Amino acid sequence: MEAPRGVRRSTAVRSDVVVIGAGQAGLSAAYGLRRAGLEPGAGFVVLDGEDGPGGAWRHRWPTLRIDKVHGIKDLPGLPFAPADPSRPAAEVVPAYFAAYEREFDLQVRRPVHVAAVRDRAPELLVETDAGTWTTRALINATGTWTRPFRPRYPGQDTFRGRQLHTADYRGPEEFAGLRVVVVGGGTSAVQLLMEIATVAAATTWVTRRPPEFRDAPFDEDAGRTAVARVEERVRAGLPPQSVVGVTGLMLTPQVRAAQESGVLHRLPMFERITSDGVSWADGTTAAADVILWATGWRAALGHLAPLGLRGPGGGIAVDGTRVRSDPRIHLVGYGPSASTIGANRAGRAAAHEVVSLLREPLSA
Repeated sequence: MEAPRGVRRSTAVRSDVVVIGAGQAGLSAAYGLRRAGLEPGAGFVVLDGEDGPGGAWRHRWPTLRIDKVHGIKDLPGLPFAPADPSRPAAEVVPAYFAAYEREFDLQVRRPVHVAAVRDRAPELLVETDAGTWTTRALINATGTWTRPFRPRYPGQDTFRGRQLHTADYRGPEEFAGLRVVVVGGGTSAVQLLMEIATVAAATTWVTRRPPEFRDAPFDEDAGRTAVARVEERVRAGLPPQSVVGVTGLMLTPQVRAAQESGVLHRLPMFERITSDGVSWADGTTAAADVILWATGWRAALGHLAPLGLRGPGGGIAVDGTRVRSDPRIHLVGYGPSASTIGANRAGRAAAHEVVSLLREPLSA
């Protein structure tokens, strides 16, 4: 049988645990495995598709500074204390992750792209472009950055201007003097809209639902409530809703100023895209040179498709981090653990459960 495309045929390397992804959740899980006495190599291996440390933070736009980012939680065992909060997050967070990998000798393998995970009971087979691993347990921490969600709307192919996603955004300068439609009701949409409005000829903000702004502080109780709401969905096997989607938008002084100036005047979702803009059912139109889709991401789980984990609801049912239909597999940074705080907790929990699994006799 031929090896799958992109996968080198080679003798499989064995590791008790394979961690896929070296972002916040993956590093937290690797730390938990290290603390439990597993050694890199035979004990566990971390495979990461990036060229260097930092996960999705490597790709954040240059104007996103540390002091503009919603709180970045310390990874376990090493405080996050940037000396200069005005530096770009895309520089500071990857440097912190790199220091973390060195401090705890996690020996992340990169760049390694996982093509598929297959069931070879009682173990799993992890096929990559750098070889194949067999393992007793898998901790998946692949996040969402590689799966930006770009909706489809009537007339989209006729638009003569530029369309891009948040993942493509590199700063406001390229929008100078242009008419820009920003689509999306999340934190990124608001941040980018406020930046672009300082240089654009005109901006239009559209969302599917009216945005909810939160004036109260986002404390631990509020965080737990938000996580619980997301957790209900994934436990039921439904596609996860983002944690940010249930917390609302923070009403900062900058956001208040943008509201007062009219920048954050929201319109309902348009009906179709035209050659030179967008239009609504009542005949209203807005001219545009650019449409920016700040429409979020979906979980990057395509490599798990051969395992058939998705249920009738379209999601993967999990209890905590453990996949309900297969206790060998844990999803971290998925659903309720997609925030930096939740990722740490999930990584710790997954490591604990996986170590317990390894103590059980291997059976077919």
